[in-house]
Amino acid sequence: MKMSCLTSLFCLAATFLQAQGNLPFKEIPEYPETFTPETVAARMIDGLGFRYYWATEGLRPEDLAFRPSAEARTSGETLDHILGLSNVILNAVRREPNVRSGEEAPVDFEEKRKLTLENLEAASNLLKEGKFKLEEMPIVFENEDGKTELPFWNLLNGPIADALWHTGQVVSFRRSSGNPFNSKVSVLTGKLRE
Repeated sequence: MKMSCLTSLFCLAATFLQAQGNLPFKEIPEYPETFTPETVAARMIDGLGFRYYWATEGLRPEDLAFRPSAEARTSGETLDHILGLSNVILNAVRREPNVRSGEEAPVDFEEKRKLTLENLEAASNLLKEGKFKLEEMPIVFENEDGKTELPFWNLLNGPIADALWHTGQVVSFRRSSGNPFNSKVSVLTGKLRE
């Protein structure tokens, strides 16, 4: 019985570690061979994904709870916001509306991190496929009051730029909580320095 429990626990831990090791953006993907508006937008999302991966790698409960002042969001709340932004980014690229139910399912940190990175990877991959032009990918918000549609331009200066901004906040907050960003991360090359 003890051996069976230990074996099950070991398998569960191995599965968790394997799943975490397979998250996208540990390294920035190879760049596309051609420059198109869609591949440039995808590369911006790749850069965001790479920064987010390393900004969130190794966060501890005390890092997630950190807030620099009473008025500021905690790092965990900031990650909730980035997850929401990644949903808006993916929905625009999928050409689907953003519909808020007001009942967002709470998820733990690891699941939030995984969902955010997978959303960014999916958006980047769809852009690289080039099936649709950027002008065919508006941001659409729908609620009981109606529908608001904004061009892809607003995705650049809105959710993508905002997610980059908040990812930088997470890096700053983790320094303040005593868990600095990995100094071997090269945002220029998109790789971990040896």
